[in-house]
Amino acid sequence: MPDAFGLKNAKTTEEVALGIRRRVFEHTIRNNGGYLSQACSAAEQLAFLYNEALTLGQPTLPMIPKPFGGVPSASNPDYHTGAGYNGPFEPQFDRLFIAPAHYALVAYATLIETGRMAPEGLEMFNKDGSSVEMIGAEHSPGMEVHNGTLGIGLSTGAGLAWGRRRNGDAGDVAVFMSDGEVQEGQTWEAVQAAAHHGIDNLWAIMDVNRQQCDGAMDEVMQVGDIRQKFVDFGAVCVEIDGHDLSAMRQAKQEKHEGKPLIILAYTSPTKGMSILERRFPKLHYVRFKSEDERAEYNMSIAAELGIDPIDYAH
Repeated sequence: MPDAFGLKNAKTTEEVALGIRRRVFEHTIRNNGGYLSQACSAAEQLAFLYNEALTLGQPTLPMIPKPFGGVPSASNPDYHTGAGYNGPFEPQFDRLFIAPAHYALVAYATLIETGRMAPEGLEMFNKDGSSVEMIGAEHSPGMEVHNGTLGIGLSTGAGLAWGRRRNGDAGDVAVFMSDGEVQEGQTWEAVQAAAHHGIDNLWAIMDVNRQQCDGAMDEVMQVGDIRQKFVDFGAVCVEIDGHDLSAMRQAKQEKHEGKPLIILAYTSPTKGMSILERRFPKLHYVRFKSEDERAEYNMSIAAELGIDPIDYAH
């Protein structure tokens, strides 16, 4: 789908989402491990952001990412963030913060599927000297700040949105989040501050897949009715099926004058890869326990995604 200023993608958002799952699956099989469940749950959300919801300009960085160029300093004037893959920082364009940095593999797959990064970039994943990090940092493709500490993404987005509004910028600020972030107090401070200051050029979509690094969300820390909490802290909050793109489009149109908008996208961390259900809720990072298991997952998931099994022997 075309956006107003940047790339014109011939793929539908549904096709992008399927491509994300297929690409993350292939990477995981070839590398004997990866963030499979995040692709299962978030493919539609990231496809929607990049292919429809955001007004982004042409990428300003090379299609094949450069090696890590060092941290910003007076002696490193050519430093850049990975947000260049989302286009330039001009007032008419939207800005995106990907808060859960461990979704980096899914984000890179999204950039490739929407024509913002070359497939060769994924071959640099987690390699020494590469900017294509396993846990996305501020120099990683698609990333603008380091969100490795869950909970800071919405605060960062709120601050930028407040500044952009004061500057009269037309572009919005979007934040992609994970539900584990509601266990962090800074998330609630961000919502409260955004509501107090009337920061309504800010919206977020949260992948509510009910699982995190240490297991199921409710086993780690019960969080109660998060929609009601967001409302109580001053946001407009909408709940949807996170795999239903029509519902996602409708939710994005929700009026939220003077308040931030939070879309709670309830998802399955095994969507499109149902064999993963046998591991739930230990799905944060999937590494195969044997070659037999790797082969079994390869056959099962490939069939479900409509592709041939991955030849990982070469």
